[in-house]
Amino acid sequence: MKIDFAVIVPMANEKEDFFPFISSLITVLDKIDSGRVYLIIDNVSKDNTLELCNNLSLSDNRFITVWSPENKNVVDAYMRGYREALKNKHEFIIEMDAGLSHDPNALPLFLKVLNEGDLCAFGSRFIQGGSIHDSTWKRTFLSKTGTILSNLLLGTSMYDMTSGFQGFHISIVEKFTAYPLLSKAHFYQTELRYLLRKTRYKEVPIHYRAPSPSVSKKAIYNSFDVLLHYFILRLKFKAAVIK
Repeated sequence: MKIDFAVIVPMANEKEDFFPFISSLITVLDKIDSGRVYLIIDNVSKDNTLELCNNLSLSDNRFITVWSPENKNVVDAYMRGYREALKNKHEFIIEMDAGLSHDPNALPLFLKVLNEGDLCAFGSRFIQGGSIHDSTWKRTFLSKTGTILSNLLLGTSMYDMTSGFQGFHISIVEKFTAYPLLSKAHFYQTELRYLLRKTRYKEVPIHYRAPSPSVSKKAIYNSFDVLLHYFILRLKFKAAVIK
């Protein structure tokens, strides 16, 4: 029995790693013998990534290129991908980064967790079997500190609150795509994990390779703003949740 799933991947300036990443992803898809991949591209990309994606879609119908110039930030790119996957009613939808920061070989484990009844599968670098490679100490520090602060201020208890490799049952995607998320940058993944803390979830070990040595100050400021917002709500006994 084939599993009906989709993978959504925002693509921006991926010329250098495009072919190694796609080759690795195709190898995994061939083994699973199912799946669709939605490649989301917008004006952030200045190289020929759009052309590469369009050519791939023409040669392999498992890859669907989505041109989304209206996106204002990376969260818009992820949400556009989720909505495209929802249109085709895939049972499970997994998000991951391009550029080889996330290993496609982890996809079968995400699918196993979701197929066994968990509604959310959250990638974790900090549980047994997980790891971080090619990262600066500052980047690793931000990831671990973000997890500690989030758990402390939001009352969560996950080992990794900041990873962007995660998957969901379609029923969960329908709910959070309709929710007014506050994040404008990658903290949105922490926001999702907080909002979905009451659902049935499992953390999945992943091997992560940092794609860049730093995170923008704008993204960090947005992270603190969103974190404080939910912390204050929690103090007022109005904790937000998606069930």
